Amino acid sequence: MPHQDFPRDKRLLTPGDFQRVFQDPERLSTAHLLLLYKPNALGSARLGLAIAKKHAKRAVDRNRIKRRTRESFRLAHENLPGVDVVVLAKPGVTQVDNASLHETLTKLWAKLALRCKASPSA
Repeated sequence: MPHQDFPRDKRLLTPGDFQRVFQDPERLSTAHLLLLYKPNALGSARLGLAIAKKHAKRAVDRNRIKRRTRESFRLAHENLPGVDVVVLAKPGVTQVDNASLHETLTKLWAKLALRCKASPSA
């Protein structure tokens, strides 16, 4: 059973953490979300969120997307290798309902796990 928390060691916290991922990342994309990721040396996955006002104008929409993403990651992080992941919103993300957003994120985590398992660098 997955842990029921989302501790600090599972989050990207500093600007340096984010900058490392933004420099030459691997990418996974859907119509509404973009995942940037890079292997880390920690042995566990960490999540960062960059939900821009440009694509989700209202704070309530940005917060909903962040909550759903964190919850989905919390449930999936035990199956992920040591990678740092930044999730970015794309235009139209606010039109996606919670169930579709969860389904999309679940598929992205599965693809990420497969890609990292196939890649010798992760």
